Amino acid sequence: MDRETLLQQLRLRAAYLEELGLGYAVDRPELHPRPQAAAPRLMSPPKSGETVLFEEPKPYSLEASSPSERLKAIREAMGDCKRCRLCEKRTQVVFGVGDPAARILFVGEGPGAEEDRQGIPFVGRAGQLLTDIITKGMGLRRQDVYIANVVKCRPPENRVPQPDEMATCMPFLEAQIEAIRPEVIVALGGTACQGLLGAPAQITKIRGRWTDFRGIPLMPTFHPSYLLRNPGAKKQVWEDIQQVMSKLGMAVRKK
Repeated sequence: MDRETLLQQLRLRAAYLEELGLGYAVDRPELHPRPQAAAPRLMSPPKSGETVLFEEPKPYSLEASSPSERLKAIREAMGDCKRCRLCEKRTQVVFGVGDPAARILFVGEGPGAEEDRQGIPFVGRAGQLLTDIITKGMGLRRQDVYIANVVKCRPPENRVPQPDEMATCMPFLEAQIEAIRPEVIVALGGTACQGLLGAPAQITKIRGRWTDFRGIPLMPTFHPSYLLRNPGAKKQVWEDIQQVMSKLGMAVRKK
């Protein structure tokens, strides 16, 4: 993607966030000025390789309702999303699952085949490992946390989401974060870190080091799928999870 196309995407995203009532997120001068005309509504799925513009957003409020109601409103606004090319081959939108008032939010990359089939994030092999981390490691129930992804539709063949696909979907994750208002975010893998931090991230260099997402402490760690390929890294993930538990004042279990 060339610089002008990227800037166009960023400006459209800024306008979109303002329409969603998330103007606080638009604080970088490179995202301005706002486009003179509203982004056109996509009437059919975009063709592979074409520049993606946002659908006209549906209005909703994040202020005068419970976390559950806010998430419901965001999901309704998302609809049967056709805002990027990922809609072409996905089965369904995989929005998120868990406690709307969770203290911990886990953010992954995108749905896989099983997630696409069930409509629930992290239910395949990597999802079972994440569940073990939550239940056996942290001593919580899976329903006590919230789990979501940077993109809500499965990329074909589980490829890494493209920058424009991530930029199109990120406003929904940002809105979820604002609705839930977790105390800690755990970013699972480099793609999740890139989406949340706004720049490419080499997970091997940043994992285990606290950063933040708009004032919320953020812990980068390895994605569970990485652990399936590299089981020796489980020790490092456990160290990262211990930091999360300590941050929340939770008793750390011995492994």
